[in-house]
Amino acid sequence: MFDLIRSLRASAGLRACAMAVFCCGIAAASTAPYKSVVAIRELGLSDGAFSALTLSAAVVNVLASVWLGTLADRDSGYRRLLMWLAATGMAGYSAIFFFPNATVFVLALLVPVSVFGGLTPMLFAAGRVFSEDLPTADRMGLSSVLRGMVSAAWILVPGVLGFALAGAGSMLPAFAVAALAAGAALVIIALRMPRGGSGDPARRPPRVSLPAAFGLLMRPAVTLRVLGTAAITSAIHVHAAVMPLIMTGRAGGTTADVGITVGIVAGMELVFLLVWAQVTRRIATVTVLAVAMGLYTGYLGVIALATAPWMIIAGAFLGGTAASALITLPLGYLQELISDRPGLSASLISLNLFLAGAIAAGLFGLGTHFAGYSTVAVMGIVTGLAGALGLLIMERFHPIALAEDPT
Repeated sequence: MFDLIRSLRASAGLRACAMAVFCCGIAAASTAPYKSVVAIRELGLSDGAFSALTLSAAVVNVLASVWLGTLADRDSGYRRLLMWLAATGMAGYSAIFFFPNATVFVLALLVPVSVFGGLTPMLFAAGRVFSEDLPTADRMGLSSVLRGMVSAAWILVPGVLGFALAGAGSMLPAFAVAALAAGAALVIIALRMPRGGSGDPARRPPRVSLPAAFGLLMRPAVTLRVLGTAAITSAIHVHAAVMPLIMTGRAGGTTADVGITVGIVAGMELVFLLVWAQVTRRIATVTVLAVAMGLYTGYLGVIALATAPWMIIAGAFLGGTAASALITLPLGYLQELISDRPGLSASLISLNLFLAGAIAAGLFGLGTHFAGYSTVAVMGIVTGLAGALGLLIMERFHPIALAEDPT
C-alpha cells in the first residue's frame, strides 16, 4: 500500500495526473446532480429532449475518447493534448454559465463538455505512461489511486455546493465552479506535468487510423471482457437508480437518509481503495472482482428486501467496501487489455461506463415494466454476477495477451 503512495509522491507526472483528476472530479460532481434541474426547470427543455441530449452526449464522449486515445498514442507527450482538453471544458462550462439559454446549453453539453469528459481517461493513460517502469500490479494499483481522487471530489463537492446554493434560486453557478475546476486542471497540467511525458519514442506503437483503432477495440478478446466489466459496473448504476426510490418508498425513509447512505458508500469507497489495490498484488484482479461482486450482491439484496431505512444504511458499509473494488479495479484491468497503447486502452474506460449505463437503463425499464424496484435490484445482482463469472471463465480458459497489434 505504502509502495503505491511512495511511487505517486516520487513522480512529478503522477502527482500532476492525480491533482488534475481531482479537478475533473470537482467539475463532474458540481454539475452532474444539477444538469436535469438546469435544463428542464431553468432553461425549458422537455423531459424527452433532455433524455435525448444525455444519450447523444454519452455517444459523443465515447467516440471522442477513442479519437483522443489514438491522438495520444501518436504524440510525443500527453501534455499539449491534455491542456487542450482542459481548455475545452473550461470554455463549455463557461458558455453555459454566461449565456444561459437552451441552445447554448445543448451545444455546450453536446460538444465541448462531452469532449472534456475524455480528459479523465487520458489522465489515466498519462498516469499509465508515467508508471510504465513499475510492475503490472503496481500500475493497476495506481489507476485505483487516481480513481480515488474522483471519489474524494464526490464526497466533498455535492453537499458543500448544494448547501451553498440552497437559497440562490438557480443552480447555474455550479457550472461556473466546473469552469474554474477545468481551469485549475489546465494550470496544473501546464505548470506541473513534465514535458514529453509519453516515454521512450522507440517504444511507441505504430500509428493507427481511427477505423483501425475501432478494429483493435472490437476484437472478440477485448469486446467480451469489456462487456463483462460493463455488466459488473452496471450493478453500481442499478444501485444509483433504485436505492433512493426504495429508501423513500417502501422503506419509508427521507432524502436525508438517501444522503447518509450515499455518504457512507462514498466514504467506504475511499477508505478501502488502497486495500483492494494491495489485494490485487497477490490475487488475480478478476478473482477480486468476483469476490467484491459477491459482497455487493449482499448489499443489493438488502436494498431489495428493505422495509426500514436503517437496513439500507447498515448495508451501506458493506456496499461501499465492495463498490470500492467494483469502481476502481476495472480501470487497471481494462488498461491492460491493450497495454502497449495507453491512450487507446484508456478509451475503454469511457466505453465501459457507457455500456454499463445502457445495461442498467435496460434493466430498470424492463424491471419496472413487469414488477418493481426490488426486481430491478435483483436483476442488477444477476447481471453483475454473470459478468464476474464470464470474466473468470475467460481468464481461466482464454487468458488474454494483447500487447501486440494483429497484423
